[in-house]
Amino acid sequence: MDNSVVNNNGPWIYVISLVESSLPMEWFFAELHKRNSNVLIVFLNPAKPHLMDVLSDKGYRCLWLKYSGKKSLLSAFWSLFKLFRVEKPSVVHAHLFDACLVALPSAALANVKRRIHTRHHASHHHFYFPHAVKYDRFINYWSTKIFAISQNVKDILVSKEGVSEEKVSVVHHGFDFANFKAVTNEGILNLENKYNLQNRFPVIGVISRYTHWKGIQYTIPAFKKLLKVYPDAVLVLANAKGDFLEEIKSILTDIPAENYREIIFEKDSATLYKLFDVFVHVPVDDHSEAFGQVYVEAMVAEIPCVYTISGIANEYVKHRENALVVDYMNSDQIYDAIVEILASPNASRKMAKVAHDQVLEIFDVHRMVSDTILGYA
Repeated sequence: MDNSVVNNNGPWIYVISLVESSLPMEWFFAELHKRNSNVLIVFLNPAKPHLMDVLSDKGYRCLWLKYSGKKSLLSAFWSLFKLFRVEKPSVVHAHLFDACLVALPSAALANVKRRIHTRHHASHHHFYFPHAVKYDRFINYWSTKIFAISQNVKDILVSKEGVSEEKVSVVHHGFDFANFKAVTNEGILNLENKYNLQNRFPVIGVISRYTHWKGIQYTIPAFKKLLKVYPDAVLVLANAKGDFLEEIKSILTDIPAENYREIIFEKDSATLYKLFDVFVHVPVDDHSEAFGQVYVEAMVAEIPCVYTISGIANEYVKHRENALVVDYMNSDQIYDAIVEILASPNASRKMAKVAHDQVLEIFDVHRMVSDTILGYA
């Protein structure tokens, strides 16, 4: 740890926009407070978020600024400017687009020397919202340091947005894996009953919002083919909402209702993974996924996985070592990989155990906090 940073008189101020709840942020701040308690967490939200209540109850210093989007930009800018002038922070660290847009230039105006933002998205704006790239460049300009959540994100910042390599550090997401270790047989049975999955095999799991680049539209035809071999199979689609909803609904129409489940939200995601015999996550290219939390979660749950390589998977997923890797937009390969996993349970369990051990080492929250602090130096 860099004590010269930790012992600065000014607090570290974190500005977070439009987040209602977030376990990863709970884990991060819990570990951070072991290293430095001089922290202020500012939330930009229309209403006070649940996450603020959780952190405040733990004794962390939090502040809510009412923020309702574009019409609140100017007032948020000046509120943050006045806050920074009073608090004189040694670090301002912004998370998510709106927070970055207002916190970084206001911190610069307040003469804050260390202005950090964590870049949470990858190539999304370049391919789907090119008009927004100018705002990414604006945010990059006002940052003195950028934390990329994967090498893929760093590559996009450097190659597509002209950020110098020296300005970008890769700081992977960190996980507290205790909730996965705490999964019980009773909890698994409860969720099986909740979603009517008792005595169903195989259960194919997908946890992904309905958007084009997540590739769910290629998993569903593979599942249709699987039903011819396994008529009792169930496809579980969790986080089943998004801008590709109508297209996904259309593809699902000729699957019998008893053979798939759509779950809008399940709080106990660690237990949900344990319902799956195979987990599938198949983004359509190597760059759209900025990180891909589900890559890590499914592996720590020791579920055999079928993946395309995107986001963080570029850095550690290896075919037949810790997952089965398929080509992009290839339903036939997805089907073949699922069948291979189901036909070779011993080999699949060994592969899942290798994956489990690897992610425990790479994506620990302690490492994330250490890398964050080092980046402040």
